[in-house]
Amino acid sequence: MEKKYHAIIEAILFAMGESVELGKIAEVIELDKKETKRIIDEMMEEWNHSDRGITIMEFDGAYQMCTKSEMYEYLIKIAKQPKHRVLTDVLLETLSIIAYKQPVTKAEIEKIRGVSCDHAVNKLVEYNLVCELGRLDAPGRPLLFGTTEEFLRNFGVNSIDNLPVLNPVQIEEFKQEAEAEMNVTLDV
Repeated sequence: MEKKYHAIIEAILFAMGESVELGKIAEVIELDKKETKRIIDEMMEEWNHSDRGITIMEFDGAYQMCTKSEMYEYLIKIAKQPKHRVLTDVLLETLSIIAYKQPVTKAEIEKIRGVSCDHAVNKLVEYNLVCELGRLDAPGRPLLFGTTEEFLRNFGVNSIDNLPVLNPVQIEEFKQEAEAEMNVTLDV
């Protein structure tokens, strides 16, 4: 029976082509979440130690069938010109603000950056790294933005909780640099 569960889970993850929540998988195979997670963990272990080109990855409590990183060079050869989106400094800065402050409005991003962020946010939405999470319950009901699963995949983290944390010394240094930049006067 165990192998049947493996086959069902494999079929689900292959056919969906995107991550599937643990609870949905458990419901389909009619097992509890704990037992389902045990089976998926067993599959992940087996796949990672075999000569397969695919693996199962966990993204914040959901699972997806993905290509093993060792296979990327072959995928690139077959695709010849893989789509490569360039993240400029402006996009990376905006993305980092959204990742660390989410859910966040454009006004909050602009307050931190000091400039308009419409283009940057729109590009990040187009690249599927950021999405609308809803609206803030405030006058004007501004949109709230947050990161997507694609963001987690692209940056190699399983959850936003796993983002790097700046130590207090670095934060203080950044504050002092920003204050120094603001106090610069222009000689005309």
